[in-house]
Amino acid sequence: MLEPFGPIGIIAHSANDDFVRAVSNTLYEKRKKRYDNRSNPYVTNPGYLRSDYLIDSSIVRFQTGEGKFQLGESVRGHDIFIITDILAYREHFEISGYDHIMSPDDQFRDLIRIISTISGKARRINVIMPFVYEGRRDIVDNSRESWDCGEMLRQLYELGVANFIAFDPHDERIANAVPLMGMEFPKSAYKIISTLLSKFDSLSIDKDKTMVVSPDESGVNRGIFYSSMLNLPLGIFYRDRDYTTKVDGEHPIKDYMFLGDDVNGKDILIIDDMINSGSTMLQTSEKLKKAGAKDIFCLSPFGLFTDGLDKFDEAYKNGIIRSVVCTNLIYRPDELLNKEWYVDVNMTPYVTRIIDALNVDESIFDLINSTSRITEFLEQIRIGEIFEDFE
Repeated sequence: MLEPFGPIGIIAHSANDDFVRAVSNTLYEKRKKRYDNRSNPYVTNPGYLRSDYLIDSSIVRFQTGEGKFQLGESVRGHDIFIITDILAYREHFEISGYDHIMSPDDQFRDLIRIISTISGKARRINVIMPFVYEGRRDIVDNSRESWDCGEMLRQLYELGVANFIAFDPHDERIANAVPLMGMEFPKSAYKIISTLLSKFDSLSIDKDKTMVVSPDESGVNRGIFYSSMLNLPLGIFYRDRDYTTKVDGEHPIKDYMFLGDDVNGKDILIIDDMINSGSTMLQTSEKLKKAGAKDIFCLSPFGLFTDGLDKFDEAYKNGIIRSVVCTNLIYRPDELLNKEWYVDVNMTPYVTRIIDALNVDESIFDLINSTSRITEFLEQIRIGEIFEDFE
């Protein structure tokens, strides 16, 4: 093994602090085993094994809404990993007596505060941002629109961020904005698939019984990945839009047209990069159900549910959907976690493994490209072996 780049320090930014605490605890357990077994020559390095890798820090907010970041301990010489959830809307503060819920813009500005505070002190700065801030603004429709995602990445690079890790971005070509910064885009497909199949015994990975569906043309690449990994047929919905007008900044959808095999009697895996309001997922599910589909599973790394959960409650009650499967990479309210139709995918071991690998400059190609693990998992399922989860 290579020598660690420096002692790991993790800064928890945003309301998803329970997730970050779990990452720290998992990292301790992993390294404790190496320390006890003296499995490599660097386990006795100062700072290699710590009971708590979280850096004591806080955001202080003034009555005007302005803020500042404070460190409670030194980060000099540390390999710092900032884990941020720009969608963590649980946090709020008062501005002149009015309650203000933290927006993604507020979260990103606080991230900049953190980076600027530790820059020049930490030996290296890494940002883990599971959901990319302004990730849907990866292209510019015309010269009168801002290119927010590219500007965000350039700002991080100019402040000294060495590595940027995001999960399942809307478009991986955002890396072109900062070609000299380390960019890694892990996929959550392996954990989603393994969790789904472990939860639902009735689901069969059989091309005659199950089908993968992309709810729109922009998600075809994700659908192809799942269908090829699972060796299942792929169906695609094409959105027929009215390009003569715009509603809320988008051309309204007139109809959905389906391209693919007959879905009658088949279980359906609908794949998307995020569930925003959920309207696309639910409209797709309704059309598939009317065409005779059996059980419908909605799979996505990020469940935002910006229009609330009532529509999903109704769809589940009416038998339109069987389950919604999303990861714990972003904040999920207790109301969502308690829903009968919701399945939470634990990504803590995966994020921990990435941090551990980057700290010693280990290649994470096999971690990012999960095809081999998916193939191995499916083979073990096929031959009936008990599968041990990836750590």
